[in-house]
Amino acid sequence: MKTYIFNLIDNLGISKFTWIVFILCGVNMFFDGYDNMIVAYTMPQIAEEWALTKVQTGSLVSWGLLGLLFGGFSAGVLSDAIGRKKTLILSCVFYSIFCGLIYFANSFETYALFRVLSGFGLGACLPVSITLVSESVPSKNRGLFITSLFAFFLFGWVLAGVVAMLIIPVFGWKVCYLLGLLPCFYAILLAIKLPESARWLLMKGREEAAFKIIRRMELAAKGVATDWAPGSIIIPSTQHKSVGPAALFSRQFLPVTVGLSFVYFLGSMIVYGVSGWLPSLLVAKGYSLVSGYSFAIMQNSASVVGNIVTGYCSDTYGRKKTLMFGFISLGIVVILLGYSASTAQIIVFSILVGFFSNFALTGIQPLLAESYPTEFRNTGVAYSQAFGRLGSMSGPILAGFVQTIGFGFKGTLAMFAAPALICVIILLFFKMETKGKSLEGISEEIASNDTDANKVAAPAR
Repeated sequence: MKTYIFNLIDNLGISKFTWIVFILCGVNMFFDGYDNMIVAYTMPQIAEEWALTKVQTGSLVSWGLLGLLFGGFSAGVLSDAIGRKKTLILSCVFYSIFCGLIYFANSFETYALFRVLSGFGLGACLPVSITLVSESVPSKNRGLFITSLFAFFLFGWVLAGVVAMLIIPVFGWKVCYLLGLLPCFYAILLAIKLPESARWLLMKGREEAAFKIIRRMELAAKGVATDWAPGSIIIPSTQHKSVGPAALFSRQFLPVTVGLSFVYFLGSMIVYGVSGWLPSLLVAKGYSLVSGYSFAIMQNSASVVGNIVTGYCSDTYGRKKTLMFGFISLGIVVILLGYSASTAQIIVFSILVGFFSNFALTGIQPLLAESYPTEFRNTGVAYSQAFGRLGSMSGPILAGFVQTIGFGFKGTLAMFAAPALICVIILLFFKMETKGKSLEGISEEIASNDTDANKVAAPAR
């Protein structure tokens, strides 16, 4: 008898195996988050040391995001070709080395080069981690696990602020980047402990390797493993006429690709524009370095909570409702932060902006992983995230530009309400709901325009 891989994973439920995949990917994203955000906390010192303009200062964030753009998309194709595990290890080593090399940068141009190269590795980490976790957890828990994965990423943001406050006054800003070498050693642990995706192995015809992973899942879940016969575990046959990057723009997947990419683009513009500039805006507003960074740390801490809550809401109320609520709330609180007139108001609305910005942006992540089949899932996730990086790049630069033409604290922050409104409008036309459905069922629904995502029947064992 034959068993579909998604039914097997769903029936085994959450086990030690699930947590191993989740935590190993999460810690890698923790390091990724630190590397991503440390630039926001070193912007004032770098700008002063190299006498940068406002636009150049904003671009300090954007150079790394340029690397993320190309690294993310390349990693998607690479991961679908050579595997999730190998790609994740390579990305970890790559971004770690070039983050550490920034310690030796002595000019804006050298810094920009190393940030682009480190960003190339960082761009691979997120989509591969999301894909590997999505392919390893039960369908009913997928939203919570994927969004909680980003809590690790945001803990890295929080650590970046703490490290900056402790290190910069004593040792200077460059030491903050030297600490970015630590993930090189973590890559060794990934090589030893991280399992490959059983779904990907089956899709590639590597059945025996997939069986080894499946037996690990069974032992972790119920203490015994099945002696699976060849051909006994399968992935549903596909109806996709093309795979790889071309498939993302096929008739079936074009609406999903365009819709999700633009929402991720606009959401990233808000998150990186606000978080990238907030420490500098608060310092310019008259707050001390420690106070300005403390507000930003509180904002990022609230972001961690937002990540976890949006996962619960996605699995309970659905992806679309959760996203629309998130972007509506974000548009409101970012305006209120801009109009804050007291320290107490800045604290409250900084926390709320942190909560809702990542509640909204992270709420997109389950949809990215769920909307594409195993053959090109990581390519789809990576493309949408790579396109989103254009928003991440444009947000800080746009904020720097509007300050140059006279926008102050109030106008710079209030400006970010517009992309939140546009996201709500796009989501109004997004018809698909993926809550609780199998990955294979969702991709077949898109491919066949079927309204029943779980039309694939589960064969008996």
